[in-house]
Amino acid sequence: MGKKDFTKYRPKVVVAMSGGVDSSVAAALLKKQGYEVVGVFMRFWAGPTTNYQQPTSNLCYSEGTEAAARAVAAKLKIPFYVFNFAKEFKKEVVDYFLAESAAGRTPNPCVVCNKKIKFGLLLKKALELGADYLATGHYARKTVIASPAKRDAAIPPALRRRLRRGECQIVKSRDCHGAPPLASGGAPRNDIYGLFSAKDKNKDQSYFLCGLGQEQLSRIIFPLADYKKEEVYKLAKKWKLPHRREESFDLCFTGGDTRGFIKKYLKLKPGRISDLAGKILGEHQGLALYTIGQRKNLAVSNGPWWVIKKDEHGNILYVSKNEKDLYSQELIVGGINWIGGKAPKLPFKALVKIRYRSAASAAVIRGIARRPCPPMAGKAAHHDAVRVKFQKPQRAITPGQSAVFYSKSGEVLGGGMIS
Repeated sequence: MGKKDFTKYRPKVVVAMSGGVDSSVAAALLKKQGYEVVGVFMRFWAGPTTNYQQPTSNLCYSEGTEAAARAVAAKLKIPFYVFNFAKEFKKEVVDYFLAESAAGRTPNPCVVCNKKIKFGLLLKKALELGADYLATGHYARKTVIASPAKRDAAIPPALRRRLRRGECQIVKSRDCHGAPPLASGGAPRNDIYGLFSAKDKNKDQSYFLCGLGQEQLSRIIFPLADYKKEEVYKLAKKWKLPHRREESFDLCFTGGDTRGFIKKYLKLKPGRISDLAGKILGEHQGLALYTIGQRKNLAVSNGPWWVIKKDEHGNILYVSKNEKDLYSQELIVGGINWIGGKAPKLPFKALVKIRYRSAASAAVIRGIARRPCPPMAGKAAHHDAVRVKFQKPQRAITPGQSAVFYSKSGEVLGGGMIS
């Protein structure tokens, strides 16, 4: 192939398409903005299958979801590919979920899936297809927060002169969040990107993207950053996009039955249920089936009772009738990923979310000694951990879940696993 004609080049974007309304509208928006759009559907692990039957126990992957994504691509007249990531999904996401559950923690597989699969493996495949960017239907926003002057070196001198004279056009839109206005389509290497919460606070998914880094963000576009869900539905109706109606699921691979999934794939060991004073109240079915703050499925009479903590070594489930026992003011977070590439100067103040649906609460973050690195952090043997102290006690702080740090402006500073 010859040298690219940068004056006519359209950035190529691979869009992760699930067949749902969000990714369908994201693809349509990008095409209307002038990008060269390619649709990709990912096949995920869905449990053991026999013969050539399609798996049906993964709510994000079925014949219906794939058919819906293919129909949208046909409507938009864009190329469409199917990538089989079943093996990688099983290893990176499902096995992680089972290992963490077996250890008595409550894992957050969506954070790992985003880091390792969607913005890891899929991004790599997208670049191999010759794409400049990867786009998804996530509700999140990406912005250049530091842009050195030398980024302009990515544009040929002759084109820079033509751009200044207004002799050629470049892609500019509120919807191409993160795609820099470069006719070359290449992502500038010198920019520093910030990850922010989306306009629609009810649908914001920045919490699940806390594992991303600068290399990934430089190649990502979030077309729905400035849209609310109602607007997305209206656009889908206006453009007559044949999308599926169902919403995405956090634990897609459990088929909607997390307890049943754990019972099927883990060897559970029954043990004692005790109150905080040490009095035995009953027997649990296996610590992996319970999480902090849980109230249902407890074989204890004279309730209500709440799960307060788990003793993995003694195989004891501790419960209390006093809901106040669920509240605590401090936690330790390990395996931290800092979005900007390095930690802010410690200590610092931030807003911290300890689960997706919880409100971000004011806290002070301080450094502590190096600790063993949690599984989600990758191959590193150790990682600096931090101690988080909230202004107000928080309900049901749960080991294994993600703690994500935000600035007052909604920027995601980083996040890690609650120890």
